[in-house]
Amino acid sequence: MAYPSLREFIDRLEFENELIRIREQVSPILEISEITDRVSKQTGGGKALLFENVEGSSMPVLINAFGSQKRMNAALGVHDIEEIPKRIERYLKIQPPTTLLEKAKLLPMLFQAVQFPPKLVGSTKAACQEVVHLNGNVNLDLIPILQCWPQDAGRFITLPIVINRSVDRKVKNVGLYRMQIYDSKTTGMHWHIHKDGSHFFHEYQKQNKIMEVAVAIGADPASCYAASAPLPYGIDEFLLAGFIREKSVPLVKCKTVDLEVPANAEIVLEGFIDPSEMRLEGPFGDHTGYYSQDGDYPVFHLTAITHRKDPIYLTTIVGKPPQEDFYLGRATERIFLPLMRTQLPEIVDMDMPVEGVFHNCVIVSIDKRYPMQSRRLMSALWGLGQMSFVKTIITVDSKIDVHNYHELTKLILDTINFERDLFFSEGVLDVLNHGSDNMLYGSKLGIDLTEKVKGEPGYGENKSTAWNSSPFPSKEEAKNQFPDLKDCRILDINAQRSVMYAALDKTRSHQGEEFIKTFFNDTKFSAIDIVIVLEGHVKLDDDSIVMWKFFNNLDPKRDFYFDGDRLAIDVTQKLKEEGYQQNWPEEIEMSEEIKTQVDKKWNSMFKE
Repeated sequence: MAYPSLREFIDRLEFENELIRIREQVSPILEISEITDRVSKQTGGGKALLFENVEGSSMPVLINAFGSQKRMNAALGVHDIEEIPKRIERYLKIQPPTTLLEKAKLLPMLFQAVQFPPKLVGSTKAACQEVVHLNGNVNLDLIPILQCWPQDAGRFITLPIVINRSVDRKVKNVGLYRMQIYDSKTTGMHWHIHKDGSHFFHEYQKQNKIMEVAVAIGADPASCYAASAPLPYGIDEFLLAGFIREKSVPLVKCKTVDLEVPANAEIVLEGFIDPSEMRLEGPFGDHTGYYSQDGDYPVFHLTAITHRKDPIYLTTIVGKPPQEDFYLGRATERIFLPLMRTQLPEIVDMDMPVEGVFHNCVIVSIDKRYPMQSRRLMSALWGLGQMSFVKTIITVDSKIDVHNYHELTKLILDTINFERDLFFSEGVLDVLNHGSDNMLYGSKLGIDLTEKVKGEPGYGENKSTAWNSSPFPSKEEAKNQFPDLKDCRILDINAQRSVMYAALDKTRSHQGEEFIKTFFNDTKFSAIDIVIVLEGHVKLDDDSIVMWKFFNNLDPKRDFYFDGDRLAIDVTQKLKEEGYQQNWPEEIEMSEEIKTQVDKKWNSMFKE
């Protein structure tokens, strides 16, 4: 179904028992984040939360609205997310009609497609303009905007639909960019260097022109999702929302800027950016699970706030996965798969593990037909839109289930040839990547687990079935042998290659490399084929945490160490003395004070 607004979606969640109303008074400063973080990490993503008694504001706060597979499906009006890519494929595979009958068969689809583009409505039909605050009456303090994490630079709007146009007004951009609150009338505008909003801003900057901006908060669910989608340049996000809804998104003209916003949004902010003005923005606890660095970004000056008579503030938090954004990202993974196949038809399926935080790992199954096809695919993906930010790509044959991580782990440990199957490259990286020595670029890793075909190195070779018969050392032996080792764990997995996690209490530069060399040279540990060296505080019994650390901290060319047919990977924090040029960020952790406050309220908040 197409929800006219966020209200109908909330009603649906309540009907499906997917929403919890919390009447206990809570603070938007850290408390809501701590509560939401605990709920979102429950099995399946927990419930959506509607905080009805927020300190300092009369507005309720809705959060974790899209934080489960069930709620994400509901938000997009489907029982199964796979319905949407199937619909996309139907349109992509339309053949030019050659007979009158074939033309007639296309008519229903064409009539339906007419409903997709957004349509303009008058202000009398726009719920988002029921209440209008202009100029001196503009006051962001009325909105219960969250401070998410202790070291955040302040309060941030985290789920805004930011709308602007190119300097020639020919192209509209709709994006999801966080906004730091500076005061009651100004915010930061954090668009990354690779994003269309940033490109547009630089056009205005070159011509020294004022840039108009509008921000919708709490639109219909399909529009909220579409703002996050990685659409090609120039494609209207509201058109995608209309396709998903199978019904136009109604837009209304803003009051003070020449832009259009979703008419049924809860809250709309209008204003401008002066390209000559920049201000320090951040740090902010980001979706990588680390604080992103501060930096100079444009300043958004508000000229109007419009909203419904009784608005609901829709927001989200990001941090250590899993969080609500994982389910938005999973929807993108499924919806955009058919579009990727138009350029790379050999792709069968793909998976973006939650531990890879979208841009650190992608697993792709392919229909392989010729030598080095996997490497061609990896190179193509590294040059394709936002896939260019991916650090690690793993390719497997079409028969492999890319969503079965246990099967993939076995495949890696049973079949990989380090010399033949690892492919190192270099390229652009996401702004939030901290693993590489330099900001915005670094090394990348391709892992080719496909069967070798005729003409390809390794074709016809017998797979080794020889097991290393040396005894595994005990944890006590390892810790006695290596004083810097805080903890270790040998994976209990029935595979050709053995793996050990090693938590190193790192206090000096090059300590990881020194440990690896000593480890390789010690015959008592020769039974270990792969050792992954992590920071001392990492909980080694949690594979998800280990993999999250691995993908975040990795720079493949720098961190891989080979010793014959053995491999060590050093994903400890890197230091300036080791050639690291960035500022290694801190992990996101809530303060003990806030945890204690929430503990005291927990039972009363969630009592039946």
